[in-house]
Amino acid sequence: MKNVWLITGCSTGFGRELAKELLTNGYQVAVTARNVADIADIVTAYPDTAISLRLDVTDAQQIEQAVKAAIDRFGRIDVLVNNAGIGYFGAIEESEEAEVRRMFEINVFGLARMTQEVLPHMRKQKSGHILNVASIGGLRSFPGVGFYNATKYAVDGLSESLAKELAPLGIKVTVIAPSGFRTDWAGRSAKNTSIKIEDYATTAWKNMGDIRGYSGNQPGDPVKAARAMIQVTETENPPMRLLLGVAALKGARAKLEELKKDFDTWAVVSEGADFTK
Repeated sequence: MKNVWLITGCSTGFGRELAKELLTNGYQVAVTARNVADIADIVTAYPDTAISLRLDVTDAQQIEQAVKAAIDRFGRIDVLVNNAGIGYFGAIEESEEAEVRRMFEINVFGLARMTQEVLPHMRKQKSGHILNVASIGGLRSFPGVGFYNATKYAVDGLSESLAKELAPLGIKVTVIAPSGFRTDWAGRSAKNTSIKIEDYATTAWKNMGDIRGYSGNQPGDPVKAARAMIQVTETENPPMRLLLGVAALKGARAKLEELKKDFDTWAVVSEGADFTK
C-alpha cells in the first residue's frame, strides 16, 4: 500500500508540484493551504485519494483540525512534509522586527507545531517520515537574507535533533535543502524591508536584486524536486539532508571547505581552551 502524505503550503511551489505528482501516481494526499480555493484544481480530479484542508500553520487550532481530518479520512499519516514558508529580504540592520517574527512563526514555529501534532500518530504506527523543507540558505548564509537564513538554520538544527530522537522509534527525518528553483519564493512569497540604508547597497541590496532578477529563471525544476522527495521516502536508508540543485551541492561543499580551513587553522587555540590535564 502506498504512503499517505500530508503536505503544508500547497498553493504554490514545491507543495503544489509534490501534491500533483503524488496524486498522479496513486498516493493518498492531504493537500493543505491557507485558502482552499487555491488548491481546488489539484484535488478535484482525485476524489478518492485527495482531501483539501484549510491550514494556516500559525493557527494551532487549524493544525489540530487538519491532522485529525487527514487521519479520519485516510486512517494514518505516513509522510509529513513541512513545506509552508515565506521569505523576507533586507540587511540585518534594516530588517523590521514584526516581519522577522512573522517569518519565524511560519518557517520555524509552524513547522514545529505541525510536527508535534503528527508525531503521536507516527509513534503509534512505529513508522513515518518527516520531510522539512529548508534551503541551502540553512547551511550557507548570504547578504540580504540573514533572518531568512536564521529560520532555515533553525529548521536544520531542529531536524537533526529530531532525527536522533525518532530513529529508535522507526520514524525518519530528512531536511530538504534546495538552491534556486522556479517557485514563487523569490516573487510574491517574499517581502522586502521598507527600510533602506545606503551602506548596504553593494552587499545586501545587490544580492536582493540578483535574487529578484532571476525569479522565474532559476535552474531548479520543481517537478524534479518533487520526484526526488518521493524517492527519498521510498528508500530504506534516506539521507538526513538532501541537497537539491547544482548550486546547492556546490555551495554546501564550499561551506565544508570554509569550515575545515577555520577548524584546522585554529585547532591549537580550540584545544587550548580546556582545563589543562
